[in-house]
Amino acid sequence: MNWLMSANSQMYDHVSSFEHYGFIDWKQGNNKFQVGDNIYIYCTAPIKKIRYKCVVKGVNLDVTEIRDDKEYWVDLIEYQKSLSGKFMRLDLIEQIDNDKFSLTNLLNNGLNAAPQSPLKLTENLLNYIETNFNDYNQNGIFPEMISDELAVYEGLKKSISVNKFERSSIARAKCIEYNGTICKVCNIDLSKFYGEIGIGFIHIHHLIPISKIGKEYKIDFKKDLIPVCPNCHAMLHKKIDGKELSIEELKELISKHANN
Repeated sequence: MNWLMSANSQMYDHVSSFEHYGFIDWKQGNNKFQVGDNIYIYCTAPIKKIRYKCVVKGVNLDVTEIRDDKEYWVDLIEYQKSLSGKFMRLDLIEQIDNDKFSLTNLLNNGLNAAPQSPLKLTENLLNYIETNFNDYNQNGIFPEMISDELAVYEGLKKSISVNKFERSSIARAKCIEYNGTICKVCNIDLSKFYGEIGIGFIHIHHLIPISKIGKEYKIDFKKDLIPVCPNCHAMLHKKIDGKELSIEELKELISKHANN
């Protein structure tokens, strides 16, 4: 069975929870979910998109059988409310940020209304979702420069088995939601420089180089990722005496040469 469920990202940090554990123990409610069911998760306002595909790995779990995810709850009152009833375990299969899954596009392709409670997907809507579950339609948010070894995964459909959080369009989208699209080095707003084609266009820089991030490192999109313009991004990766510049060092260079 294939389902569509809604999630409030302003109440719970799904991005970090999935990244750190690869699964979420979700309130099951009265719905008849079964192990093996596929569940697509629609994030409510302000995102209004499907962002995750999961598979049900366990059902009818009680509070003693689930992990404590208090750190991911924004609203601790809601966290306390969540500790009752039965739970199901959702393993993350894939994650995406694609305008094809905006509420408007979903409504135009078989969805009747913004999802409130879990609903079973019709064949037409399921076909639309499965056809478009890829990263081809990223919203002008570009990843950090990567090696040829990793480049094969860029722009392709990604699964959790090969998709590190720092390569994820979700991570980049969360960084933009948090920081905006103005370069954190030179303060340029590309939409003011280029007009309409520059709206929303920005690169994302990793403050800790990907080559130094171990498999167990837990990325924090608030602390580890930063929006920069393409020029500043290139300069941040240009080595001086074998060392890449920090954000502050590049700012100092800009300030020095602007004053000359």
